[in-house]
Amino acid sequence: MANNVSHITEYKVLAKVVIALMFLTFLTIFVASLHLGAFSVTVALLIAGIKGSLILIYFMHLKYESVLLRILVAMIFVLYAVIVLITFIDYAYR
Repeated sequence: MANNVSHITEYKVLAKVVIALMFLTFLTIFVASLHLGAFSVTVALLIAGIKGSLILIYFMHLKYESVLLRILVAMIFVLYAVIVLITFIDYAYR
């Protein structure tokens, strides 16, 4: 935490996040049964990224951290996106 300041997240907010995570999980299961072809993996990764972001923001308290730490975590997501993009490009040209 920034400057050792404590914070309390309300249970209502955490409950809403848990409900959103459950909805996204069911959406992932539903999308997996649609057979979208090449877009199946893309949609699954997009939903997983949203779920991961919710967990980082609310359950790992990134919302209350310093701007530098937020930028570092965002850079990790950018690096992940670049690696996935390179993987898709490699797969497309085989």
